[in-house]
Order: sequence, then structure tokens, then C-alpha cells
Amino acid sequence: MVIFALMFQIGKTIVSEEILDREFVCNLSACKGACCLEGEAGAPVTKEETEILEEIYPIVKSFLRKEGIGAIEKQGFYTTNPVGDFETTLVNKKECAYAIFDDTGIAKCGIEAAYNEGIVSFRKPISCHLYPIRIQEYSTLTAVNYHAWPICDDACTLGTELKVPTYRFVKEALVRKFGIEWYEELDIAAQEYYKHLKNK
Repeated sequence: MVIFALMFQIGKTIVSEEILDREFVCNLSACKGACCLEGEAGAPVTKEETEILEEIYPIVKSFLRKEGIGAIEKQGFYTTNPVGDFETTLVNKKECAYAIFDDTGIAKCGIEAAYNEGIVSFRKPISCHLYPIRIQEYSTLTAVNYHAWPICDDACTLGTELKVPTYRFVKEALVRKFGIEWYEELDIAAQEYYKHLKNK
């Protein structure tokens, strides 16, 4: 049974209802990949991913910009913030060092470019794949939250137009993180939630 509050539990995760309520579809033609370029910190990286970034760097290096290569070779494959969390390296404290630009000026991920060509099996950090969902690990539970960022307003508008809830937009990433059975349970909970709202 699902108890509807601000959050609900699936297995060892606590899930925010915002990922069901809010609609979201990336609109790269509008934002130009701003999430790779803006902010005061790099994307969150797990301990396991720090090892992967080091391992695949010689392979993905050819996909990166010279500015990104310079930042990585000076600062490292990742950096650590003041509270000890790992993050992707930044170029001049701005864009992600792994960011590249296509012919239209849209920022994309150099790691993902290598993945799309079948050169590496790692797509990109899970935090990037999940966005706008953010994961917070606690000792016994994992929180699954929606992260609001004004640069994604166009994505929210497009999501509303297309009627795509956030949890469906990031289905592939959620399955990557938690597995298909977890996602199917989330989907059932979502349908119950929408029915509950309709009958209020």
C-alpha cells in the first residue's frame, strides 16, 4: 500500500512526489546544454565512478576540448568539494571539463559521445543521466528527489506540453540506478497516486 504524503517509500528508497508531479523533457535547442556549463560545482560523482573516469580517460581524451584536457590534467579526473564529495572537474570554475560542443553550439558530454560510438561502456556519471533527479545516500535509505533549477524552465515547459512526468523522462537512468523491478514498482505507485489525485 502506498501512503501519499510528501514522499513515499519503495524498498530502501524514499521517493519525492515531485518526480511524479513535475513534468520535464530536456529542450536542448532552448537551453544549449546549460547544465554542463553553469553552476558553482561539478556534477556529483560516486566513488566507483572516480575509478571509471581515471580508467577511461585515455580513451575519451580524443573526444574532449583542449580546455577540458588541460583542466583534467592539471586538477585530476575529478575533484573533491569541501565536504569530501566527488565532482567532475571544471574549466576555470565554470563548465564541466568533459563538456564538448556540437556544430550548433549545444554543450554535450564527451564521455557520452565516446559511449555512443561504442568505444566505452560507461555512458556518463549517473548524476548527469538522472538529472533533474538527484540522489542522496543515507546510512539505511536513499532519497530520490527532484532538483529545480531555473536554467531548466524550458524543459519544464516542454514536459508540460508533452505531458511527460519527470520519472518517465528519466526512466532509463532510474533503471540503470535501481533496476527494472524498482522502476515498475514506482510506475505502479505513480498510477495509484494519479488516481488518488483524480478522486480527491
